[in-house]
Amino acid sequence: MKLTVVGGGSTYTPELADGFARLRDTLPIGELVLVDPAAERLELVGGLARRIFARLGHPARIVTTGDLDRAVEGADAVLLQLRVGGQAARNEDETWPLECGCVGQETTGAGGLAKALRTVPVVLDIAERVRRANPRAWIIDFTNPVGIVTRALLRAGHRAVGLCNVAIGFQRKFAALLDVAPADLHLDHVGLNHLTWETAVRLGGPEGRNVLPELLAGHGGAIAADLRLPRAALDRLGVVPSYYLRYYYAHDEVVDELRTKPSRAAEVAGMERELLRMYADPALDEKPELLSRRGGAYYSEAAVDLAAALLGGTGSPYQVVNTLNRGTLPFLPDDAVIEVQAAVGAQGAVPLPVPEVDPLYAGLMANVTAYEDLALRAALLGGRERVFRALLAHPLIGQYAYAETLTDRLIAHNREHLAWA
Repeated sequence: MKLTVVGGGSTYTPELADGFARLRDTLPIGELVLVDPAAERLELVGGLARRIFARLGHPARIVTTGDLDRAVEGADAVLLQLRVGGQAARNEDETWPLECGCVGQETTGAGGLAKALRTVPVVLDIAERVRRANPRAWIIDFTNPVGIVTRALLRAGHRAVGLCNVAIGFQRKFAALLDVAPADLHLDHVGLNHLTWETAVRLGGPEGRNVLPELLAGHGGAIAADLRLPRAALDRLGVVPSYYLRYYYAHDEVVDELRTKPSRAAEVAGMERELLRMYADPALDEKPELLSRRGGAYYSEAAVDLAAALLGGTGSPYQVVNTLNRGTLPFLPDDAVIEVQAAVGAQGAVPLPVPEVDPLYAGLMANVTAYEDLALRAALLGGRERVFRALLAHPLIGQYAYAETLTDRLIAHNREHLAWA
């Protein structure tokens, strides 16, 4: 089995390599190809990945290359983890929106739209090359904003599934709090990428007993602290929102915080410099502890599980993924991309039925879905007016004057990545 990682020079990649090596019975890879245009960085990351495989006794060959067409030729699955513009572009996404009093974040709001505009055309070009090389290959998208990027891929007819680590992170945290095995917990996870709620936590599978009330009663304070939301908010909601909901539920508070400290991109850039220095050490043959602070916890396990299920391995039959709505949430269009539990197999991902969604959450999901539709149109067709309409539709912006100013700043900061600008 051949698996290709586009963006293989990412400092995340050793986490992925470690997961592939440890879970080789779940996903038996014969060849792992890491492709990235940054040759020097790629060799550092690839060298560590080879040493990790060797230490853990994995026999697969690891290939590094800057040639995308060579990398995807014959691949059974292609995992996308690229960042167009790198951390420098992310830093801008996280800063210029703050000048207008709006959240600066790389996956939502104005910054998230900027990332989508830079990313969608690049991803679609890669996907076309994958389709020409092997039309049966699966594309696993971990590239943010996952919902919009996956929607672009599916709309273009690609065999694609979107992946995020929020659900597996909650599963592991809840399992630790309840002192049970993670595999014993099934989450009723519903929403859009980075806009999700855990409406039930079931012990023993999709039909198991809902232990969310006792989880909140016994550990609500710890969960609220992790989310940086008041304990009272969780008690009133009776569900667990993802930490991205803080951008909506405490928007002004978050803006004030972001204005007084370095951007997350600046922090990550510093970590990446240190990680690459560590990766250059030929004696290092395991992922360093610093990598756990880089983000993407449990990313490798989620990726292995999904790839294994899609490729006929022993992956879990039920997984939280990003896929087409197809009537699952009746208040959203069928071609919306939602993030829910799905049955995953060689046929792809089929969402499991979802109980009726509280209007408190359904309304916000519908609003953001409309924004994502407008954002995708702007990414595919370009034009200042399309960018403005997407910004005006976003619930974190929504004011004419803000949308006008943010449109100009978005274009100014991203002109080199926007062919139409």
